[in-house]
Amino acid sequence: MNSIFDKITTWLKEIIVGGIMDHFTGLFESVNQSVGEIANEVGKTPSDFAPEVFQLIRNVSESVIMPIAGMILTFIVCYELIQMIIEHNNLANFETWVFFRWILKTFIAVTLISNTFNIVMAVFDVAQHVVNNSAGIISGATAVNASALENLQDRLMEMDLGPLLGLWLESTIVSITLKILSVVIFIIVYGRMIEIYLMTSLAPIPFATFGNREQSHMGQNYVRSLFALGFQGFLIMICVGIYAVLIQGIAFSDDISGSIWGVMGYTVLLAYTLFKTGSLSKSIFAAH
Repeated sequence: MNSIFDKITTWLKEIIVGGIMDHFTGLFESVNQSVGEIANEVGKTPSDFAPEVFQLIRNVSESVIMPIAGMILTFIVCYELIQMIIEHNNLANFETWVFFRWILKTFIAVTLISNTFNIVMAVFDVAQHVVNNSAGIISGATAVNASALENLQDRLMEMDLGPLLGLWLESTIVSITLKILSVVIFIIVYGRMIEIYLMTSLAPIPFATFGNREQSHMGQNYVRSLFALGFQGFLIMICVGIYAVLIQGIAFSDDISGSIWGVMGYTVLLAYTLFKTGSLSKSIFAAH
C-alpha cells in the first residue's frame, strides 16, 4: 500500500516539478527577448527605425507643415524688421546697417527652416552614437543558465508535495506577470519612437521662431526636447544594464520562493524605471 502511495506521490511530484521547470525554462524568455531588442531598437535614428514611416512623416511635414512655418517665419521677420527700425528712438537715430543685420538674421532663419530635417537628424545621430557606444553595458543574457536549472530540479524533487504545489502556483503567477511586463517594455520602447515621429512631423514650426529673440524660446525648448528624446535611449540602456546585473545576482538556492518573487520585483522595477526615463531626461535638458 505504501509502495503504491509512494509511486503516486512520485508521479505527482514529477508532473508538478515538470510544470515548475517549464516555467523556469521560459521564465525570462519574453522579457529576455524584449531586453535583447532594446540595445538594437533604441540606438536607431528615426530614419533607420521605420524608413517608410519616416518618409511618410517627412512628406506630410514638408507639404502641410512647412507652408504654415513659412507663414510664421514671414510674420516674424516682418515683426523683427519693424522692431529694428523703431528701436532707435522711433527713427530719430535711424541707421541703414540695421537692414544688413535684418537680412543676415532672415538668411539664417530661412536656412534653418530649409534644413529642418537635417538638423533634427543630426540631433539623433549624436544620441545614436552615445547609445551605441553604451550598448556594451548589457553584458549577458538574463535567462537562467542550464546548470542552475539542473540543480534546481534536483532540489525540487527532494521537496514535499505541498510546498511543490505552492511553488508551481507562484511560478505560474510570476511567469504570466513577466509576459505582461515584456509587453510593457515593448510599449515603452516603441512608444518613444512614435513620440519622436510626432515631434519630427511638426519640426518646421518651432524652427521658424528662431528669427526673433523674443519668440525663439519655442524653438529652443523644441531642440531641448529633441535632445531629451534622443538621450532617453541612453537612460533606457542604463536601466537595462542595471537590471541584467541584478538578475544575474539571483541564486536559486536556499529560498526558491524568495528568488522567484525577487525576479518579478526586479522586472517590475525595470518597467517602472523605463517609464521614468522620459520625465528624467526632460528634466535634465530643461525641456517642458
